[in-house]
Amino acid sequence: MAEKVLNRIDWLLVFFILPIILSGLVTMKSFAPLENGGDFFNKQVIWVLVGFTVFFIFSFIDFRFLKRTDVLVFIFLLTSLILLALFVLGNVSHGAKSWFDFGFFSFQPVDMMKLVLVLILAKYFSVRHVEIRDVKHIFVSLIYALIPLILILLQPDFGSAMIVGFIWLGMVLVSGLSKTHLLLVFISGVVIFTTLWMLVFAPYQKARIYNFINPLADIHGTGYNAFQSTIAVGSGQILGKGLGFGTQSRLKFLPQPQSDFIFAAYAEEWGFVGSLLILVLYGLVIWRILYSATLGSSNFEILFGMGIAIFFMSHILINIGMNLGLMPVTGIPLPFMSYGGSHLLTEFAGLGILMSMKRYGRALHRDDTKNEFLGA
Repeated sequence: MAEKVLNRIDWLLVFFILPIILSGLVTMKSFAPLENGGDFFNKQVIWVLVGFTVFFIFSFIDFRFLKRTDVLVFIFLLTSLILLALFVLGNVSHGAKSWFDFGFFSFQPVDMMKLVLVLILAKYFSVRHVEIRDVKHIFVSLIYALIPLILILLQPDFGSAMIVGFIWLGMVLVSGLSKTHLLLVFISGVVIFTTLWMLVFAPYQKARIYNFINPLADIHGTGYNAFQSTIAVGSGQILGKGLGFGTQSRLKFLPQPQSDFIFAAYAEEWGFVGSLLILVLYGLVIWRILYSATLGSSNFEILFGMGIAIFFMSHILINIGMNLGLMPVTGIPLPFMSYGGSHLLTEFAGLGILMSMKRYGRALHRDDTKNEFLGA
């Protein structure tokens, strides 16, 4: 049985992920002597090993039970309650109450919610694809996104809220949205954003949005991080300064070089050529995820795979855009490269579930496939 499961794992996907992980580890190691004796590097190695363990374990588990609506709703509500518990038990980091601190490690539940949101939206749209042009289903699906969106904004974590919004919008689009309803979604988005701007966004979040329009307008204030990041990326030129010679990260001009701005730290040392290689590898990862999605035997599996691709693409675009001064500084990690266990375990868990669906790709109940095609 184990051999059959291993044969169903997309080893090309694993092959493309490995150099991305190694690039992140090498970058952390290059400035490790200045950061508590390599603490980031050592901890990240452990998280990578745990992450791969989660990936393979999840690949072996039969996740067909996730096709049950009641199971997904329960998981969604439980995860929402965990997000709510942050306001009482959470730890404040970088101005946001987004973490549970257990001493030996910290856990950010919003990462888990992103994966749960992909699952529940995939289920909702899989049984309603025939009726997706009915606008009511768009707004019902929006409720699933608004619950975590509001809880995340109240922390406040503007970056994760953006990811939740992209996941919802992306999955609505791939589910088959008419042009009229697309316009309606856009208008609704403007109304929601205006409401959030007036009633929810904190002053520093508004400052970041202003900075998004012109990231380098205030290089000594809100634009400092973006300014230092663009210096790091630009100074790498074509071939980079070489491993261990990235002055922006080693001299601590570049903030959070192990997480938020690891792409800038990497680009400074490996230059345009190295950066292009990372982008190509990410493109290949997305390709393999989409390929796995096309192998799904039901709408749920296909939509889940598409949702995982959207999950990764939104993180990649926002983080690299932030490092290039094209997006607001939001604290979104770069998949498989940035330091941190919560996001890494979520990424591996999502891919593990995708591999499991390839292995157990058949309907859970006799009527499941019929219901999907009838939109029931």
